[in-house]
Amino acid sequence: MGLSTHVLDTMHGCPAAGMDIALYATDGGELRLIRRDTLNHDGRTQTLLFDNASLRPGTYRLSFEVAAYFAAKGVELPSPNFLNQVNLDFGVAHADQHYHVPLLVSPWSYSTYRGS
Repeated sequence: MGLSTHVLDTMHGCPAAGMDIALYATDGGELRLIRRDTLNHDGRTQTLLFDNASLRPGTYRLSFEVAAYFAAKGVELPSPNFLNQVNLDFGVAHADQHYHVPLLVSPWSYSTYRGS
């Protein structure tokens, strides 16, 4: 069914439009870049990260460029900032199911869960 993400900026109460993300496969602890993307006006990628035909069981990492996003929005961040990147490592056990990996984020906290 595919893989998707959605990022909400909890500091401003809006989608994280313009945030850069990267998707990696984490086979055997090694990172292999699958794709980079920039989130659209709704805080989502334009297309699924994996469509239902290409999603495979395995382990993956979604990397979100949190500090760069908030700095671009004019938020004054301390140096060093608290969150730079948020890396979410997750597994796909059933490629016939949809995996949605949302992120709720501010410059100081984040939360995620397996969505639908």
